[in-house]
Amino acid sequence: QAADGAIFVADGYGNSHVHRFAPDGTLIESWGGQGAETGMFTTPHAIAVDRAGRVLVADRENNRVQVFDRDGHFIAAWGDFYHPMQIWIDDRGLVFVTDQIPRISLLSADGRLIGRCRGAINGAHGLSGDAKGNLYLAELPPQEVTKLERLT
Repeated sequence: QAADGAIFVADGYGNSHVHRFAPDGTLIESWGGQGAETGMFTTPHAIAVDRAGRVLVADRENNRVQVFDRDGHFIAAWGDFYHPMQIWIDDRGLVFVTDQIPRISLLSADGRLIGRCRGAINGAHGLSGDAKGNLYLAELPPQEVTKLERLT
């Protein structure tokens, strides 16, 4: 969800689009479509909106995160992922991306790789965090949530 209440949905398994809705649920627009070209998707699996209002989409089968403005205009593609699964942006603007290596990548707001690590068991199909900087990984198998506590 964006700061203004707009809702973005990654419609990945059947439609390969991103949809933007008004806070009241009214569909504003959709973009994308099946493919590997810029602005197209093959299983957009996760979505996040950063502080600048950019929309980050985990384009899973194309092994990238695509970055758009809120109107669906392409800004950038970040590579070096293997089937990215989830995106979470912390309060500092740092971007966490999980993929099927399995690993967690930490990136700056401009997509520069800061570091990587492995999830606790088998990586993370889902990822979120809290105000203290702790990460929560939805792992499978086994089906459980793992908490990674921030040390600094």
